[in-house]
Amino acid sequence: MRLLLAIMWLLHWLPLPILGRLGEVIGSLLFVVMAPRRKVTLINLALCMPALSPDQRRRLARRHFQVYARSILERGILWWASERRLRRLITVEPGVPLDQFAAGPLILLCPHFVCLDVAGVAIALEASACSMYTQQQSGAFDTALRRGRERFHPVKLFSRAAGIKPVIRAMREGLPFFMLPDMDFGMKDAAFVPFFGIPAATLTAPARIAATTGAGLIPVVATYLPHYRGWRVRFHPRWEDYPGPDVVAATRRMNAFIEEAIGTAPAEYLWTHKRFKTRPPGMPDFYGRDRLGAGAATETAAAPPPPLPPPPPL
Repeated sequence: MRLLLAIMWLLHWLPLPILGRLGEVIGSLLFVVMAPRRKVTLINLALCMPALSPDQRRRLARRHFQVYARSILERGILWWASERRLRRLITVEPGVPLDQFAAGPLILLCPHFVCLDVAGVAIALEASACSMYTQQQSGAFDTALRRGRERFHPVKLFSRAAGIKPVIRAMREGLPFFMLPDMDFGMKDAAFVPFFGIPAATLTAPARIAATTGAGLIPVVATYLPHYRGWRVRFHPRWEDYPGPDVVAATRRMNAFIEEAIGTAPAEYLWTHKRFKTRPPGMPDFYGRDRLGAGAATETAAAPPPPLPPPPPL
């Protein structure tokens, strides 16, 4: 891992168009050799985008591997490039909402697009924040990740193992919470909410935290600019009437927003994640051996999703 970090440090000096193209070449190779993740990606695309042909989904999956590998190499720029270079490469629309930061508790909801670390850097260039992260197995990589995210304004990073209480304390101290809630962490503090029409175990934490702290919520999405010109970080308008009285309805609203955001950059969402790993009782496993073996499920349109079960009691 130290060798990989050394390579990333050396490569971060390259112009972004060269580094980006290099990452895409590596991604094309990974698409060929990483068969399990390729099949997970194709299954997800078959489930979420059944209107696309198998060839279209395969091209989209290959493009996803390209931008994902590119984003990993480009983290060297985020971790070690000068502030001047970062400000030149990151376009923030309409701007970091510092007035909202000062107005009270705030959740910055950032879906898992491959450029999500760019959104974190855009915030850290202007203000402090807090977030949760999963400790990396490699101590060297974990240190590089933390230093890279903390090198401008102080950022409080809390381990997921510590639970949500440290985050709530930090929010009450005035730090916005940079939150990534759109992965399948099982059914703890989650509800089955449709994602592209399919029941997906979805964290209700954004709505619950907002209800507990009185926090507002602003979505933020980071995507690539065309022609290797850098990244775009868009802060969407603050949601009105959030979370409202119904936590599950608020969670549905979040998934609907993420679906809409994916439509603007479909290759850049994290399709390699087993988003539908947790299934409602009695429902089949989308990622079982039969689907991950010959990959038959990835070559045909997904079957219509089963009806959404009633939400669990809150």
